[in-house]
Amino acid sequence: MTLAWTDALDGVDWDELSALYKAAPLGDKPAAHLRMVFSNSLYRCFVHDEGRLVAAGRALADGGDCSYLCDIAVMPSHQGTGLGKQVVAHLVERSRGHRKIILYAVPGREPFYRKFGFLRMKTAMAIFENQRQQVARGYLEDDTRGTDE
Repeated sequence: MTLAWTDALDGVDWDELSALYKAAPLGDKPAAHLRMVFSNSLYRCFVHDEGRLVAAGRALADGGDCSYLCDIAVMPSHQGTGLGKQVVAHLVERSRGHRKIILYAVPGREPFYRKFGFLRMKTAMAIFENQRQQVARGYLEDDTRGTDE
């Protein structure tokens, strides 16, 4: 396996990147959406194996205070090879110097990220486009029942 790494946006096949997210499986992320979010991210990486996109990830960062790792995906054919660890390590290294590096994990994958030094946040909160779906998927806890605040 000969892997080629790049962070350059020129030459990215956005449809291929969209297909990677579907295959990983990390959901339906349209090519135009991915072009926008990767273009607005300070750090990113794309990994190719013999010209085929097999992994990608990005970090939305401000250069000093906060870097948020997200959209880390590995093709099923390359999962279990350590490539996901390499992508996360690459983005964490690029994010060094920020006061905090954050991410949210697929429920059940927290032990994977602990290996990089990530700890669970007790006060993290989020507003998602589809709150109910994210509660059902385990990303959010609906702790608003029975409260007046």
